[in-house]
Amino acid sequence: TAEFSSVRSVAEVPEGDDAKHVFHHRMFLEPQEEKKDLKALMVKRAKEICSCTPAKVKDCVFSLFPILQWLPKYKLKECLLGDLMSGVIVGVLLVPQSIAYSLLAGQEPIYGLYTSFFAGIIYSVFGTSHHISVGIFGALCLMVGQVVDREVQRAGYDLEAATVSAHTDTVMQVNTTIVPLNQTSQILLCDKTCYAIKVGATMTFIAGVYQVAMGFFQVGFVSVYLSDSLLSGFVTGASFTILTSQAKYLLGLDIPRSSGVGSVITTWINIFRNIHKTNICDLITSFLCFLVLIPTKELNERFKSRLKAPIPIELAVVVAATLASHLGKLRETYGSSIAGEIPTGFLPPRPPEWNLIPNVALDAIPIAIIGFAITVSLSEMFAKKHGYTVRANQEMYAIGFCNIIPSFFHCFTTSAALAKTLVKESTGCRTQISGIVTSLLILIVLLVIAPLFYSLQKCVLAVITIVNLRGALRKFKDLPKMWHLSRVDTIIWIVTMASSALISTEIGLLVGVCFSMLCVIFRTQKPEAPLLGWVAESETYESLSAYKNLQTKPGVMVFRFEAPLYYINKECFKSTLYKQTGVNPAQVKAAKKKAAKRMLRHKEMGSGGNQTSISLELVSEPLGFHTIVIDCCAVQFLDTAGIRTLKEVCKDYKEIDVQVLLAQCNPSVRSSLIRGEFFKEGEDHLLFHSVHHAVDFALGVQEHSGTSASK
Repeated sequence: TAEFSSVRSVAEVPEGDDAKHVFHHRMFLEPQEEKKDLKALMVKRAKEICSCTPAKVKDCVFSLFPILQWLPKYKLKECLLGDLMSGVIVGVLLVPQSIAYSLLAGQEPIYGLYTSFFAGIIYSVFGTSHHISVGIFGALCLMVGQVVDREVQRAGYDLEAATVSAHTDTVMQVNTTIVPLNQTSQILLCDKTCYAIKVGATMTFIAGVYQVAMGFFQVGFVSVYLSDSLLSGFVTGASFTILTSQAKYLLGLDIPRSSGVGSVITTWINIFRNIHKTNICDLITSFLCFLVLIPTKELNERFKSRLKAPIPIELAVVVAATLASHLGKLRETYGSSIAGEIPTGFLPPRPPEWNLIPNVALDAIPIAIIGFAITVSLSEMFAKKHGYTVRANQEMYAIGFCNIIPSFFHCFTTSAALAKTLVKESTGCRTQISGIVTSLLILIVLLVIAPLFYSLQKCVLAVITIVNLRGALRKFKDLPKMWHLSRVDTIIWIVTMASSALISTEIGLLVGVCFSMLCVIFRTQKPEAPLLGWVAESETYESLSAYKNLQTKPGVMVFRFEAPLYYINKECFKSTLYKQTGVNPAQVKAAKKKAAKRMLRHKEMGSGGNQTSISLELVSEPLGFHTIVIDCCAVQFLDTAGIRTLKEVCKDYKEIDVQVLLAQCNPSVRSSLIRGEFFKEGEDHLLFHSVHHAVDFALGVQEHSGTSASK
């Protein structure tokens, strides 16, 4: 065939008139015809995309709105009870978390409820997963809050902090008299709270646009660079930053929120500098909440198989703390910081602040990537567990619309959340009707119950946020097991976690991605490259350094390079091959040339003939092998540098009477070798489908060569 035109099935060993032929087994593989008419292919693809038929329109609509597929087939008797129960339970858990995570995002509590309401409804329409819970996620809230704080400070709103005392700094203060630094000729049209949600909503809109664009252009491959160890390390590192940002509420301290590089260290320095200003009432409340929440959460986890539903301890703590704060007048008596007024109903929709887009466009990129990576990974995980499929591309559309549409309704960024998804699944969820039920429960809170949380202390919300970080912080217990499974993954986890916590979340994510890619490069730069031995009574060859009782064939060395051969590791390939075989062709040739010069010099001088013959005998001493078989089964691809390296190796060994055979090359490598003109007329480079055939061929050639020489 065309692909094997340069591969010989017969090797000639000429020896005068008694030429011998060594036959070896040859496989005939006919390559597929390549479609080289790119223009025709593009025209055909364009016609498929641009054609519009009723059937295609219907498929597009059903593909974009998966709810139209599963809702008409909804089985009331089988699914309704489980969906109702899981929806109510997740809603009960989500209400206090939505209020608590709003503080993390630098927003008012009402905006967290808005976000959870819209996310559940919209994902139910666009999502393909039956089980995941989409809503507020701590790491994304932290990233949003850092950008919000930066933009609020840049706009000049933090000037208010110098003139307002700690006891009067509540959410009801209005900044309409403050003039921002970058708008000195204008009076502000809204207060600090209003500007904060403008920033959050604008960044949410841009993140959603990025996610929809990634779905449209099918660039979901970006998520492959976010490995499980990297995401886990990022979430754990972000958890330290979240804990640090909430610590001031536990102590009732009024200190500015630090952002940027080293914000964790800066925040703790500010906390210890102001530790003498601790509000004793907030500290005691925090301690009591921890005392109730942590043991009950542990009981929920330990007995989750026996409990039909987890104990809604967070809601109970919020209700009890609100009543205690209201009846005890903790704000008026002790100066405790409270949630403040939470309005009922919905604010009128408002478009994002377009002039803020240049300020937050770059910050939205990591938020968009983290959001869809977590959503897609959770969707696929639960789909595999329950035996159905999800469409990753549609998931990107779904999470993108969960950010774009709510951004017009005063919401901030959302994604899937593991903890709530686990609760949702364990309480009987069958479909996304459960998400709609959760949203309806939050709607009741928005319309009726929200104002009752006016007296809720912020320290209670901070405790709820911190207690929910236990899962991420527990990853430290898994480090020994992770180290045993994969040291590289463990190092990636530690580097990502440390950089996310100590530097910043965005830089930590970038450091983690770059470091994990470098690990891949380093692993291919210096891969394993063992010599192989024969497993008796089989056609298998395995590593001599890994297994005992392997045999070697006389005069044949089998070498395996366990990585692609390209420009980064070409020198490593050559040096490792020379080291394993014990023969460097360049050194052997140099020694021969040196001996020849010495012999010539001695002949000219007419002395030292005996010494010259001894040196020539030393140089002519056999190498111990006549053939090197390179097992290419682990070489995924070759570049031009790799092809050139193989040519050099074959040429150098041929000059010292050692032949090099290639075995088990995949189609990509074979194609690269042919395109690179590796096989030339008159050279004995052979390509074999197995190491066993290559070794048998080498032994046969040597046997016939020895027989011919003896004659």
